Amino acid sequence: MKYDFDRVTNRLGTRSLKWDQLEKLYGSDEVLPLWVADMDFECPPAVKEALVRRAEAGIYGYSTDSGSYREAIVRWFAGRHGWKLQEEWITDSPGVVTSLSLAVELFSEPGSEVIIQPPVYYPFFDVIRTNGRKTALSPLLLTEGRYEMDYARLEELMQGGARLLLLCNPHNPGGRVWEPDELRKLGDLCLRYGVKVISDEIHCDLILQGHKHTPFASLSGELAEITLTALASTKTFNLPGLQTSFIVAKNREIKRSFDRKMKQLSLQSASFFAHEAVEAAYNEGGEWLDELLTYVAGNVQFAAHFLQEKLPQVKVMQPEGTYLLWVDCRPLGLDVEELKRLMYREAKVAFTEGSIFGEEGRGFLRINLACPRSILAEALERFGRAAAAYTVD
Repeated sequence: MKYDFDRVTNRLGTRSLKWDQLEKLYGSDEVLPLWVADMDFECPPAVKEALVRRAEAGIYGYSTDSGSYREAIVRWFAGRHGWKLQEEWITDSPGVVTSLSLAVELFSEPGSEVIIQPPVYYPFFDVIRTNGRKTALSPLLLTEGRYEMDYARLEELMQGGARLLLLCNPHNPGGRVWEPDELRKLGDLCLRYGVKVISDEIHCDLILQGHKHTPFASLSGELAEITLTALASTKTFNLPGLQTSFIVAKNREIKRSFDRKMKQLSLQSASFFAHEAVEAAYNEGGEWLDELLTYVAGNVQFAAHFLQEKLPQVKVMQPEGTYLLWVDCRPLGLDVEELKRLMYREAKVAFTEGSIFGEEGRGFLRINLACPRSILAEALERFGRAAAAYTVD
């Protein structure tokens, strides 16, 4: 490989949310953190070089958008996903969760229901409830170790009046890469009942071999008209600290409403550093990403084999995308607090405890695999040793 993903970088003392909060969050600085979804890999060299050049300007004044930035986004999605965007469909946002929250406020009424499919990325619950809306739950069906959508339940909620749906595509934490036919079936329901879709596609580039991401809005002109897609380069290239993302909306009224809200909140200004990094990533980061995905696939295989051999009680859900591993630990027979104690105190590891993704995640753990294999191996060894004694009565 051209890029060394095995190299361990010391992130302590870098104001890292992932590494510098261990004592505060878990009661010990000896805990190995494989929780929050950022990577322990350096970003592509071209991004680092672009940021250094930008920093050398020495004057960090107000910045504006540039045509080359939007062109880079359009080229990337055309080349990587076959999705032909137009520059006027794009609006910058500080982050995907910000976009989700604003979209819930804009495209649903106070007190109304917003559909989500748990277990799902936990801010979905937050952006609904903090905006004074209600969660309309359509839990995913776990069928032979793989999540599927419950179309009967989705239709029931739409018939009951829910007119907004938050879609996680690809799915976090389950790692599903939704197939075109699955998304079309969902889209047909949304069109039939007049439901708008806010599609979180931040993991769209992190697709493992044998699978392909389908942007929900790319399936048809009709679906594009009812969809706002939240996107970012930050998960793909490990840039979350730059606080940058964008939305894509073909529908002029949806786009106009979102832009107006951004202006109202004074969030429309371009970040001084972010555009340089995003442009470099999309223009020059493809090779790095391809190698990253090969390495992550190796980590998936390593973790699945380890757990099958050393801790066969638990069941690994084979991911199709993302760098996250969803593990069913219910056979250990532990409740939420006992599972946390096992991780933080006994094993000295921090995975993400599953109930924060909804009740359907209770008893599961999410493991961030985007780290050097030596760190992953140490974390799994610790967890395996500590968990080996637990069985269901």
